[in-house]
Amino acid sequence: MSPASILRLPFSSASGWDELRRRQPSLIALVSFIVLPLSLVPPVMLYYAGTQYGEAFGAGFADKQWQFITTIFFLAELLTFAVMGWLIYEVGNTREARISVHDAYLLAAIAPIPLWLSALALLIPSLPVVAVIALATLGLSCSIVYQGIRGLCHVKEDVVAMSITYTVMAASVIAWGLLLAIVWAF
Repeated sequence: MSPASILRLPFSSASGWDELRRRQPSLIALVSFIVLPLSLVPPVMLYYAGTQYGEAFGAGFADKQWQFITTIFFLAELLTFAVMGWLIYEVGNTREARISVHDAYLLAAIAPIPLWLSALALLIPSLPVVAVIALATLGLSCSIVYQGIRGLCHVKEDVVAMSITYTVMAASVIAWGLLLAIVWAF
């Protein structure tokens, strides 16, 4: 898949999604080449920021047990992928829409890519900068879910696609909040 096709995913329900549907990457390929490597980015960057920046992100930030936190964070990300694939499948199969298990997990693997990559912002020791980048990538992820639902479920009605996207993104934001809570709790 070309980088141009990947960049079109948040903005089109046809071009990039049609190519993904034709290629049909296996679940093992999705996990091996997308989910595992990219879900390592946030824990590695958290560990780096936590051990290198001291109190730049808040009081007590440097004193946390970063090895433990990042390991739990990584495992929670993998669990989140599994749960989100299941949720997309369940919510994506309504009266007006149909999605296969494979396509649900494909969307669950593609949608968090901007969020995983947003962790690279932790190279900058500034909480406001990191927060702005994280919120912008959350918007991109939401757009990927919306366009993916439209493209993979062949949903013509925007209201149906928005309803499914809203449910999936609400659960995603809760999961994202729980992942961030792991960082601050320990």
